[in-house]
Amino acid sequence: MSEDIKRAVREGYAAVARAGLGSEQESMQKVAAAFGYSSDELASIPAAANMGLSCGNPTAMAAIREGDVVVDLGSGGGLDVFLAAAKVGPHGQAIGVDMTPDMVALARKNAEDGGYTNVRFCLGEIEAMPIASDSVDCVISNCVLNLVPDKAQAFREIFRILKPGGRLAVSDIALKKALPEAVASEVAAWIGCITGAIPITENERLMREAGFEDIVIQDAGSDLNAYREAGSAACCGPTSSAAPVAPAASSCCAPSESTAMTSTSCCGPAEPAKVPEGEVKFHETMDALLTTFDVNEHAASVKIFALKPGS
Repeated sequence: MSEDIKRAVREGYAAVARAGLGSEQESMQKVAAAFGYSSDELASIPAAANMGLSCGNPTAMAAIREGDVVVDLGSGGGLDVFLAAAKVGPHGQAIGVDMTPDMVALARKNAEDGGYTNVRFCLGEIEAMPIASDSVDCVISNCVLNLVPDKAQAFREIFRILKPGGRLAVSDIALKKALPEAVASEVAAWIGCITGAIPITENERLMREAGFEDIVIQDAGSDLNAYREAGSAACCGPTSSAAPVAPAASSCCAPSESTAMTSTSCCGPAEPAKVPEGEVKFHETMDALLTTFDVNEHAASVKIFALKPGS
């Protein structure tokens, strides 16, 4: 089942990457604004980096400092990586990790188009990241950890790559009460950030077991119906026949001593996936779920903070 979920998530987000979404579209601007992004922030990054997939703005709460090494989990088109890159400056690094080849290819293209020299994008899974241990100052994530089947392993990996004293700042979806069976049994809803979520108390337990301290989980109070109001383009993405983005050349992904890197170097080639069969059915399913199911009654957008013990 775990591999089935990963395959569904990968194929669903590959379709989003091919859909040609961006901040030029009013609906994408509305979703981003609903979850805390300012118009100035969106104007400062490549438009194609914003595909309406957020449930918060982790860079606004992560206290990112100049010179930091920041890793964004499930980096998509690079939205939060590019915002982090502006904060870490030329002596820092912003690294995106995503398991969907089309997303990695799109993010690398966005980085090239934007002329970024302090970002990298890696193809990899959160449960086994191609990042060196004790090498990262801050880990951020935006509506992605709820999609990971093995959350305990994800938190262990985050703990591993953080330096002693490193911090975790995440925007995510958590459950307030159990989902109806009709929703909980729908694999497609994983890609809509719904059934992959776990209770707030379970998130805290898994983080403590991984070794984190000073854990704070806050309800952000955001209206999750913002996805529905923006149409099927938000969270699940529209059906599209857009051509896939060509992957950029790549090499490695651990933080390096030199920050004079190209945005296309990282973690192996990202071959675009084929358009999955049944894509239209998936989007129809998500539209039906968001129309008939009051997601705010059962789930919440949350802010998660935690520290790795150390100096």
